[in-house]
Amino acid sequence: MTTEIADVLIIGAGPVGLTAAVVLTQLGHDVVIVDSQAEGANTSRAAVVHSHTLELLEPYGVTPALVGRGLHTPDFTIRDRDQVLVAVPFDKLPTDYPYTLMISQADTEKFILQRLTELGVAVRRPVTVTTVVQDAELVTATLSDGEQIRARYLIGADGLHSVVREQAGIGFTGGSYAESFSLADIRVSGGVPEDEVILYFSPAGLVVVAPLPDGMYRIVATVDEAPHEPDIAFLQKLLDERGPQAHPAVVEEVVWGSRFRVHHRIADSFRQGRILLAGDAAHVHSPAGGQGMNLGIEDAVAAGTVLSRVLRGEPESLLDEHAATRRRNTETVLSTAGQLTRLATMPAAVRPLRNLVMRLAGGTSVVRNKLSWRLSGLDRR
Repeated sequence: MTTEIADVLIIGAGPVGLTAAVVLTQLGHDVVIVDSQAEGANTSRAAVVHSHTLELLEPYGVTPALVGRGLHTPDFTIRDRDQVLVAVPFDKLPTDYPYTLMISQADTEKFILQRLTELGVAVRRPVTVTTVVQDAELVTATLSDGEQIRARYLIGADGLHSVVREQAGIGFTGGSYAESFSLADIRVSGGVPEDEVILYFSPAGLVVVAPLPDGMYRIVATVDEAPHEPDIAFLQKLLDERGPQAHPAVVEEVVWGSRFRVHHRIADSFRQGRILLAGDAAHVHSPAGGQGMNLGIEDAVAAGTVLSRVLRGEPESLLDEHAATRRRNTETVLSTAGQLTRLATMPAAVRPLRNLVMRLAGGTSVVRNKLSWRLSGLDRR
């Protein structure tokens, strides 16, 4: 069975796919969006929404809900235990959102989905796409039940193990970090501020401690082999070894926890004919700097905007320009995240020199401003 032809088929209904659907629908196009998971099955990995992302989502009616729910944190610091190496202030940035917004991915998805529902589009789920083929006029996706969906263009926002990328024959170049990552939302008392995102450097590996709404904190840490479900004892040991010393943090409760491995990969091309890639289908990297979901939402807004122009009759060459620009921006973000990760995991022997260099660099306004512009995404306006 074949459905009617849509303007755009979007595969994947995480924050990236949902954003693309909102953009295209609001711009007047017929969109079909499918996802392999049942609603609410996605985990709360991403927890940061940056200034530029809030600016991009503003015209599509999503930003007020995010800003109302999330925690506004004006400072990002890199520390070695209690010693501040670099302080990156966001509160002087020329934006209506001069802060890092801390909010769970579940809430981010919920608000984007609400907006899509208001626009009259429902996500079809759970739906598994098995094959994707294209010709000069259309892209055809075949589902596991044999149904086919046809569209003039397709956006693959189906994650790291993207069927769309694989079916399009696009390479995914890169590798994996040796360490695994432990991820948890916890309640904690002691020496952790409520208005600051902290990246702790340690010879044992990095740990990020970031406040979330409802009095919780997000912990992300590199470890040799992370447990499937980190418990209080495991997370307490991480903070004792890597976190604040003068006023130690005490883990009171683990609300949710998981583990994952991080790759540093980028698609060889973000476009193949009538197929565009966005989000983790196009790029994955270290969580240092909290860029992953933000970069994916940028992909989605850019893809939706350029596809709208092409659907209205502008030349298809715009899609090549889009793909080249997104890949170039992604390379910059991957480089920054990789540098932060390498700095954070340097061996103990070079730690004093690293700290000295970072303190000296962090003492200059030029370095602090550059980091704030880059982390906030405003340098990609």
